[in-house]
Amino acid sequence: MVARSTARSPLQTDITGGGLFALLVTLVLTSLFYAVTLHLAATFFIGDVPSQRAAYVGPVPAVVSILLGRYGVESIGFVSPGLGIVVVLLATLVADAIAISVSYRISWRPTALLTVLHLAFAAVLGFALNNILGFF
Repeated sequence: MVARSTARSPLQTDITGGGLFALLVTLVLTSLFYAVTLHLAATFFIGDVPSQRAAYVGPVPAVVSILLGRYGVESIGFVSPGLGIVVVLLATLVADAIAISVSYRISWRPTALLTVLHLAFAAVLGFALNNILGFF
């Protein structure tokens, strides 16, 4: 009996198989996740706010985190992989803060607090979704 090697014929691990479609789906889902968590944080921090403002902000940290997560860690990671992750996190937070300040038209101090609150909401919801759906 001859055993087939799966190394020569790898199985497709997901529906999209990679490529541009996978990138677009990831971008849309990440933007939606950031928009929902920002709307929750803004409603908690500011009060009654329109959800469209969060929808305007959502794609900004999504694009920054996806691009730097893919290319930033590798270019900075030669010093230390941990340093690359810190740079990606800080760049995402700065982009998020700028987008929040512009979209919600608030000064920098409330923007900083809302950005930290957004990070907390995203971390808690992301951790919960990871435990429920088993992403990792």
